[in-house]
Amino acid sequence: MSDSGTMILANARIVLAEAVIERGYVVVDNGHIVEVGEGSPPERGQDLGGDLLLPGLVELHTDHIEAHIQPRPKVQWDAVSAVVSYDAQIATSGITTVLDSLRVWREEANAEGVDGQAEMLSGAIDRARAAGLLRIDHFLHLRCEVPMPNVVGDTAGLINRPDVRLVSLMDHTPGQRQFQDPQKLREYYRGKSGGMTDFELDEMFARRISNAEKYAVDNYKGLVELANRYGTPLASHDDTTSEHVEQAINDRVAIAEFPTTAGAAAALHANGIKVMMGAPNLVRGGSHSGNVATAELARAGLLDLMSSDYVPSSLLIAALRLPAESDKYDLPAALRTVSKTPAEAVGLTDRGEIVAGKRADFIQVHQSDHGVAVRSVWSGGRRVA
Repeated sequence: MSDSGTMILANARIVLAEAVIERGYVVVDNGHIVEVGEGSPPERGQDLGGDLLLPGLVELHTDHIEAHIQPRPKVQWDAVSAVVSYDAQIATSGITTVLDSLRVWREEANAEGVDGQAEMLSGAIDRARAAGLLRIDHFLHLRCEVPMPNVVGDTAGLINRPDVRLVSLMDHTPGQRQFQDPQKLREYYRGKSGGMTDFELDEMFARRISNAEKYAVDNYKGLVELANRYGTPLASHDDTTSEHVEQAINDRVAIAEFPTTAGAAAALHANGIKVMMGAPNLVRGGSHSGNVATAELARAGLLDLMSSDYVPSSLLIAALRLPAESDKYDLPAALRTVSKTPAEAVGLTDRGEIVAGKRADFIQVHQSDHGVAVRSVWSGGRRVA
């Protein structure tokens, strides 16, 4: 990159939103794309050796930051250091825009982590950003557990931040949605909590069922009203029944995160709600919770966007595998599920594709018979990995 901020990337296989340039170049000036062309550039540029040049990936739902803030059960890491470590892992996975998914709930005897975690982590992200420690663009996704007694007030304290881009309405009450089988929920918490006893789990489940009965209906309405007041896109979560689908439609939900059945996904998709599924689900070949497979929805043409959820590297791997899983997705369509479509779903229309005028967010990816590797990452024209 020269002093004027001009950069040329050449000899790359460039994936555009609707086509692939088999050998082309990109010219960047002051952090934005100014030209995309075939063949050789007008002047010498950085030779990418025929590797893929893809738009930087856009991640709307990852709670992987929790693995950095709490690397072991009951171990709390320094918050800013955790954010910086997480940012580096996200960037080197090819993600240049991330919505950090923060849990907005406080629960007595919470076995999953620290109460007020969303407030604590959003503050740490602010400090890391202000200190120039972050490589990529960070926004916030408030994951609101609807039955929690204080969730509306806690969300109200965060939603007016300028970096909040999504609010999701979650309900992990035993017997509901993703965990209709309480045994699956029991297995999930045993693995996540470092060994809760059956008695402790019984107490937690009873408390959550009680909270749902007392607070869920009013809290749901309050959260929808808050999101509408601030113009923040809404996401439903783990839609399963026709009632869930109808509720999502009535409340003008923009994104349906991880519907658990093909029927729910089809109804949501038919009503213009973007269907998000897990990239780890595609890479693993199925859902760890026993719900519908990402590949099944892709083969039906119902997959709009993907999320890495708990494995950052899975987003790129899944996108590149998607054309082999479904003939409804060529390479540009597959990449749209992890770049252009998620960006537009949360109002980030300045990124997500390689076209003149957009942000210069790119990843250079090398493919071999053994896998894929991210070789370089640029965020706003600046090389960050």
